[in-house]
Amino acid sequence: MQILDGKTVAAAAKEQIKARTILHKNNIGITPHLAAILIGNNGASETYVASKIKNCEEVGFKSTLIRFELNVSESNLVEAIKKLNEDASVHGILVQLPLPKHIDEANIINCINPAKDVDGFHPISVGKLVQGLDTFVPATPLGVMMMLKYYNIETVGKNAVVIGRSNIVGRPMSILLSANTNPGNCTVTLCHSRTQNLEKICAEADIIVAALGIPNFLKVNMVKEGAVVIDVGITRVVDEKKKSGFAIKGDVDFENVAAKCSFITPVPGGVGLMTIAALLENTLKAAGAE
Repeated sequence: MQILDGKTVAAAAKEQIKARTILHKNNIGITPHLAAILIGNNGASETYVASKIKNCEEVGFKSTLIRFELNVSESNLVEAIKKLNEDASVHGILVQLPLPKHIDEANIINCINPAKDVDGFHPISVGKLVQGLDTFVPATPLGVMMMLKYYNIETVGKNAVVIGRSNIVGRPMSILLSANTNPGNCTVTLCHSRTQNLEKICAEADIIVAALGIPNFLKVNMVKEGAVVIDVGITRVVDEKKKSGFAIKGDVDFENVAAKCSFITPVPGGVGLMTIAALLENTLKAAGAE
């Protein structure tokens, strides 16, 4: 069993991004600039956005954080996005999800200029992804693909199961794994809450991507010997033994599943770190760098 170490892969990716950023600045005179919009003070979102900003600094990007109160109106949020769309110095725009219930998430995503859609959520980005065209790929699935490539994990012809059908992870993940690329060329089964015989389907998979947000969902009986298991889940659960009062758990029962796997990602320290690296990659691309 080998751990797929997100820290190692992300560090390598960031070193490459930093070098390309320097080259881009020297040749074109452009510094990639990521603007993030954060609404309210959700603890997980605060941590995630702070990490994005810190990572931008580490690779030489500019970053801007725009904050709104939880009761911000949708019209004010749209206006802020329009200003960023029109600002030529801003190359990437992201709106930290989830949004308050009174705001239409789809409308907000649609307001972002597709050329600055570094989250890869805009319908134009999604449409291009489906057609196999060059586009911004959602950061978490892109991060998983970067990890598979780094570790030279064979995917061609493999039976892959993706658990979870969200537009952020599950659906794009299934598209990437089935694409005629390397990594890719898998035969993919996309599973969800209505899937029957899920245990049997997973137990026959060469590669499993768990992305449903239920701690310890994937049990040892659902994994065959030698499988590659990618855990996308990140959930805070109460843990009075921790100073913070909570622990971070993935969707995989790591303690019992790991021994059966050829490769497996830990939580934390796995896919989460790759998500940030992939976001940086998208931002550099939005700034016009090769």
